[in-house]
Amino acid sequence: MDRIKLFGMLAGAAAAALTASPVCAQTDVKFALDWKFEGPSAPYFVAIDKGYYKAEGLNVTVDSGPGSVAGIARVAAGTYPIGFFDINSLVKFRDQNPDKRVQAVLMMYDKPAFAIGTTAKTGIAKPKDLEGRVLGAPAADGAFAQWKAFVKENGIDESKVKIENVGFPVREPMLAEGKVDAITGFSFSMYYNLLQKGIKPDDIKIMLMADYGLVLYGNAIIVNPDYAKANPKIVAGFVRATIKGVLDTIKDPDTAIKSVMARNETADPKIELDRLKMSLRDNFVTPWVKANGFGGVDMARLAKSIDQIGLTYEFKNRPTAEDIFTSQYLPPAAERRL
Repeated sequence: MDRIKLFGMLAGAAAAALTASPVCAQTDVKFALDWKFEGPSAPYFVAIDKGYYKAEGLNVTVDSGPGSVAGIARVAAGTYPIGFFDINSLVKFRDQNPDKRVQAVLMMYDKPAFAIGTTAKTGIAKPKDLEGRVLGAPAADGAFAQWKAFVKENGIDESKVKIENVGFPVREPMLAEGKVDAITGFSFSMYYNLLQKGIKPDDIKIMLMADYGLVLYGNAIIVNPDYAKANPKIVAGFVRATIKGVLDTIKDPDTAIKSVMARNETADPKIELDRLKMSLRDNFVTPWVKANGFGGVDMARLAKSIDQIGLTYEFKNRPTAEDIFTSQYLPPAAERRL
């Protein structure tokens, strides 16, 4: 009788353990965005709401960030094990901090959103027109980080452009008020922010740097090296779930934006949906992505982008394309097709 009771107790304990295992399996992961909870951040919240992270055993929390450049140091320090930041700024960070082997594991913006924004009344229609003008540029802006390469590729006399360091909150208002002639920023941020400042769509002029000679990639998912080494399955699971969120967002942005709005109730849902659709069209879904699947990179192009950075930046510990990006955490291409 005692053996039967003991067997029953053990069986009950095992059943309880199985029942509890999904909760126990959830690993907390802090993820840092580059900016606010806006339309283009939809894939992460879709992945949360549809349980894609949970299915990988992850309890992901998403925090807003200080811009596409400054947040890299947070990942390097381990404050956030995973983040979403500018891969070109990562190249410079690795050069300046060769002992901190932060690496990109998932390319999000195959075509970067780096852009120059201006208005019709300035008469600025091409890069050279910036000469003799005032450019408002936040120091922490990912687009401004590419300014020197943009200048070089377009033959701009940099000495003829006055750079004014402006804060993110006042960037678009200063352009709308005519206090600066142009600004740097992400295309989908500047365009819709200017709309909200009363500038008519036809009066907003956006020059994507990628259309003017830059072969650079944009923002990517980056990871802390110690964390990735200790938790390769977590990183792979995060990447896999994020890709599912991206693919769902591409298929149905109208539904995806609801996941953003649930976390940013003060935002305008129409503007955020339009912002999301703009980023999907210009940054996420490119001919290369359509042909090769989402999330990888062309290593030859990445190497060329490092060469382009080197035109205006003096490397001391020049990283290679392999130092900057690894595909080891990506699922098979078949699972990344649009």
